[in-house]
Amino acid sequence: MASISYSPAAFDETSASDFLRSSSSGVTGIPLKTLGKVRFVVKRRDVIVAAKMRKMKKHEYPWPADPHPNVKGGVLTHLSHFKPLKEKQKPVTLDFEKPLVDLEKKIVDVRKMANETGLDFSDQIISLENKYQQALKELYLHITPIQRVNIARHPNRPTFLDHVFNMTDKFVELHGDRAGYDDPAIVTGIGTIDGRRYMFIGQQKGRNTKENIQRNFGMPTPHGYRKALRMMYYADHHGFPIVTFIDTPGAYADLKSEELGQGEAIAHNLRTMFGLKVPIVSIVIGEGGSGGALAVGCANKLLMLENAVFYVASPEACAAILWKSAKASPKAAEKLRITAPELCKLQICDGIIPEPPGGAHAGATWTSQQIKAAINETMDELTTIDTEELLKHRMHKFRKLGGFQERVPIDPKKEVNMKKKEQTVPRSSKAELEGEIEKLKQQILKAKESSTKPLEVALKNMIEKLKEEAYHEYSEAIRAMGLKDRLEMLREEVSKVNSKDRLMNPVLMDKIEKLKHELNQSLSAAPNYTILKYKLDMLKEVSTAKSLSKAATMKQEVNKKFSEIMGRHEIKDKLEALEAEVQSSGSSSFIDLD
Repeated sequence: MASISYSPAAFDETSASDFLRSSSSGVTGIPLKTLGKVRFVVKRRDVIVAAKMRKMKKHEYPWPADPHPNVKGGVLTHLSHFKPLKEKQKPVTLDFEKPLVDLEKKIVDVRKMANETGLDFSDQIISLENKYQQALKELYLHITPIQRVNIARHPNRPTFLDHVFNMTDKFVELHGDRAGYDDPAIVTGIGTIDGRRYMFIGQQKGRNTKENIQRNFGMPTPHGYRKALRMMYYADHHGFPIVTFIDTPGAYADLKSEELGQGEAIAHNLRTMFGLKVPIVSIVIGEGGSGGALAVGCANKLLMLENAVFYVASPEACAAILWKSAKASPKAAEKLRITAPELCKLQICDGIIPEPPGGAHAGATWTSQQIKAAINETMDELTTIDTEELLKHRMHKFRKLGGFQERVPIDPKKEVNMKKKEQTVPRSSKAELEGEIEKLKQQILKAKESSTKPLEVALKNMIEKLKEEAYHEYSEAIRAMGLKDRLEMLREEVSKVNSKDRLMNPVLMDKIEKLKHELNQSLSAAPNYTILKYKLDMLKEVSTAKSLSKAATMKQEVNKKFSEIMGRHEIKDKLEALEAEVQSSGSSSFIDLD
């Protein structure tokens, strides 16, 4: 302790508010004015300091004292804050999967009955499981774009770190952007796959509500994009190929992020990624939304999981803008063309990684191994390219988006297979068609007296017109009955099957017959059925007239040819000799002739 000498007079004219109470300096009850005047005299004494330590939570990082050498993912995985969930995730059934719930319930009931009674129901269980698997395959074979969006947003879908720990030999997470704070919505780290080092950068969603709040639902702030940028520079300097994982609804769009330069951070990433001299592969594992996804997606190859989506605006936002209602999101999802197969056609996506039936959450480890195989295959291709060609490859990928490139002629094969623009054909009314048919009848009457060539041309033109109008009426009826999507999917299936196999495929033929039967059953309820029936009747009548006209023309030509042949001298002579021989034979009829 320290002793202080002071004069009593120093306390004159002071109030209680003038005193300074300081527990840290050991001085108590001394006025502020006096502290400047008094002279401190410190006497040394033995001092004992006793402190009670507060109990803190024990950290396992960087790794435990005795890590197991064969721990999954390697010893360095202990550097990550990502740990297996203590509680198993609850199963979530999407709306379009509800028909499968009844089958699942039956399987559970039969198993419960087998356990309670002790009877053997193995055959019934196997039969029900086979039916379930078949129904699951059929369901996921014909899913719509909005259903793929729901699968991509599934709460149990594997996240970036789930995939990384499933496929890497070792992985160490790297934190911070060295400018602000460590954004948990973007995770970066170095990992090895089959002995090769990669820089992994990915957007991380949570696996439950608590993690989603911590990870900001996978929506990065500017600090996250700057962390990714720092790791890209690091990888470029050390020559590590970069693998990015995209899984975000979009960049975090709050006021604070905009103040910190959200747009500038994304733009900086875009510019930098085009200049990196190492191979870059991007994989969309869930939903890739707007610039928030593109900020880590400027790669040499963009791959997508089978049920992932990649969009500039979510279907709900698009529907709210164009149709003034979020209920139109299924229509918006179809028009946006955001699924992996559609994006492959537009050459935005370079490959589709398969998922098990039921989505990636139905087999997370299997899906991760498919991603691993895709990374190895793609990197084998990209690592053989020299630096200049690699940069050109990345530039040309974005120059030819949509399958077109400026100042480059279109490949004739592509031009042939390009979808023709749908032309809106003005449909004729019933009165107009009746007038045209009447004119055609007058031409038929006149043609009987003259040449038939102009008549054939007129009939052909009328048949083509009626066919085209009937086709558009059918299209309107199919759209009104809600069968358009099924018809399009069936067309895709038929186009994928060879012409030889098509006739041998009973499943495909059965689907065609079912759709045909359903169309015939409900066609009479279509709003344009009356005009469609009238046009079909007219088409049938004109086609019959053409057949009769063609038959009459052929008859005239045959008679003309027959007359020419019979008019020849040698034929006449033979015919006369034959008649004379018949008369000399004495036969009264043709049957009596030998």
